[in-house]
Amino acid sequence: MSNHRSRTGSNLSVHRRTFLARSGLSLGGAALGTLLSRDLRAATVSIPTGLAAAGCGEVWPLHHPPKAKAVIFLCLAGGPSHLESFDHKPLLKKLDGEPMPESVTAGQPIAQLQGQKLVVLGALRPFQRYGESGTEVSDYFPQLGSLADRYAVVRSMVTEQINHDPAHTFMNCGTALSGRPSMGAWVTYGLGNEADDLPGFVVMTSKLGRNPQPIAARQWHSGFLPGQFQGVEFATSGAPVHYAANPPGVSTVHQRDLIDTVAALENHRFNRLSDPELTTRIAQYELAFRMQASVPDLADLSDETPETLALYGAEPGQATVGTNCLMARRLVERGVRFVHLYHSDWDHHGGIEKYMDQICPPTDRAAAGLLTDLERRGLLDETLVVIGGEFGRTPMAQPKGAEGTGRDHHIKGFSMLLAGGGIKGGITHGETDEFGYHAVKDVVHVRDLHATMLHLLGIDHARFAVEYQGLDTKLTGVEPATPVTAIIA
Repeated sequence: MSNHRSRTGSNLSVHRRTFLARSGLSLGGAALGTLLSRDLRAATVSIPTGLAAAGCGEVWPLHHPPKAKAVIFLCLAGGPSHLESFDHKPLLKKLDGEPMPESVTAGQPIAQLQGQKLVVLGALRPFQRYGESGTEVSDYFPQLGSLADRYAVVRSMVTEQINHDPAHTFMNCGTALSGRPSMGAWVTYGLGNEADDLPGFVVMTSKLGRNPQPIAARQWHSGFLPGQFQGVEFATSGAPVHYAANPPGVSTVHQRDLIDTVAALENHRFNRLSDPELTTRIAQYELAFRMQASVPDLADLSDETPETLALYGAEPGQATVGTNCLMARRLVERGVRFVHLYHSDWDHHGGIEKYMDQICPPTDRAAAGLLTDLERRGLLDETLVVIGGEFGRTPMAQPKGAEGTGRDHHIKGFSMLLAGGGIKGGITHGETDEFGYHAVKDVVHVRDLHATMLHLLGIDHARFAVEYQGLDTKLTGVEPATPVTAIIA
């Protein structure tokens, strides 16, 4: 495909009765058609070894050979401190407690430190060098440190929004405007879904209970794309998906009869109404029916060994970061295209040392466990793993009384970790200044991150657009964006 551009209105609008009249009376025909279409494409297109066909997405053929076929994005919601994770700044320790040079911060956006005395806060833990690469990683993340040769650290990330909700929206959707499609929706729209009985885009959340950063469901919305590409939230405690199971007294046979009866009744309706979301409803009826069998098996961790549970720190039935990371592996193993994990409680305006002591060990264990498990199962090479938050934290202390000091929001330079799916291991990319304030070398904008992700999936971001309100709208927007080729193998 030389240039992908689709319309979200006319080409998706179908008369419901016409569709059902031609579908053989059964909603199963829609699902069957999807599966046949995908299998035919797989039979006629050469896919690199280890990568399956690109489902039934809108971008076909892919713009170039893909290096990854799935994404797991572990979002540390609230903004983790790059200065306590992957960006070692010895000068901060040396100047700890001294005034921050005004030349560094003059005219810069600050969230909660306006008008206050800006004081340097040194890193709370030492850094060690790991692996043949000698990557410096904080003692807060020793297990991730031990895997340093398997991932790339981008130390020069920048974003445009300094408050949580718009920053999450910008990271997820490429714009601070609410109502735009999330990156998971864009990916599944472009590539389709390989899982026959699970959604292509799954979302899970976890928290430790300390005033976690709230995450709105619109962060995984499909926006102006068809609704079938919206993220589906799974729970790791209680029922994984609400309302998927049959109500008491309704058997699978009865449920199948109901779906077929609705289709037959619709076929005999004479009025024709235009409904652009028809394909979504038809597909979701069938998907929900198939999920009644697939989701309980997915959520049952009894087939995982005690060693694997311990590797992640997973607690079956509990919505922890370890359990969710294990579930993410099980999802991509079953063909799910995009898994977005939101792990809250990284908003450390006060008591940063106390709360980092609580949240870092389980996160370090779960993230390292995910990379290790994906690799040993042969999944890491085809799965892009991204770990990071919506922004970083300031090198200046934010006093918070009895809780102790913390760090404010920071958008001018922070770190993210990328692994698998065509990413070079054992490298660091970009730099911040000696204070960890400004990204000064090989700056990577959020749009560049999105462009890199799409590139690894076989999509040229500049050619992947949807016509919306008269404009060719892209995940990467209208500003320049470039894949970070330096970290691509």
